[in-house]
Amino acid sequence: MKDYSTVIIEDEKPAARLLMRKLNDLGLDHVEMLHSVAQARKWFSENACPDLIFLDIQLSDGLSFEIFDGNDINSSIIFTTAYDEFALKAFKMNSIDYLLKPISQDELSFAIDKFERLRDDRQELNLKQIKEIFNNNHTNFKNRFTVKIGQNIKLINIEDIECFYSENKGTYIFTKDSDQYLLDYSLDQIEGLLHPEHFFRISRGHLINISAIKNISIHSNSRLRIELFHYPSKDVIVSRERVQDFKTWLG
Repeated sequence: MKDYSTVIIEDEKPAARLLMRKLNDLGLDHVEMLHSVAQARKWFSENACPDLIFLDIQLSDGLSFEIFDGNDINSSIIFTTAYDEFALKAFKMNSIDYLLKPISQDELSFAIDKFERLRDDRQELNLKQIKEIFNNNHTNFKNRFTVKIGQNIKLINIEDIECFYSENKGTYIFTKDSDQYLLDYSLDQIEGLLHPEHFFRISRGHLINISAIKNISIHSNSRLRIELFHYPSKDVIVSRERVQDFKTWLG
């Protein structure tokens, strides 16, 4: 049994729970899960730094670097990220390792072994450098979501999503393959994670992809009705107060 403490900072709860189970399988039992910048800042203000942090970069309420603003951090960090093209050199230079999602058990085991080898000989982490590289080389928008399907985690790329919608207090993804999945986000949170050139919040209940629009027609009370290529609902309506902004968004 491992005797060091571990924190997972990951906003997608299915991915966080799956990572925790994988860590448990490797003998790490002292695992804490945190899901937002605000929650993590509160936790770190009340607890000692753990031995090891699994850190996702982009959380629902901001970049995870913000967690450590004004705080000294002496934990080892393994980045967990879906970004496989930018700043990987910086991750290697400034952390024990980085793991690309979806995280395999073998890669996780290798990263843990590396942490144990380098635990007493690690260099000071330069989060500021990584944050600057991130901001200079990548827009801060999600390019994929993870959803839980049974005991598995599925990656859904942004370009494969027709819309996000709310129904019966749940928030769902609807894909171009006519599949739908429940998310752990609210529409308000999702809206801030998407590139505004590609997605628009047309109402309280729908957030749509511009590439999924099949037809736009006039609806009652100065509103607009949207027909998407695969989404079956006939009630995709641009609310009256958002019609002008929607037309501007369309260009």
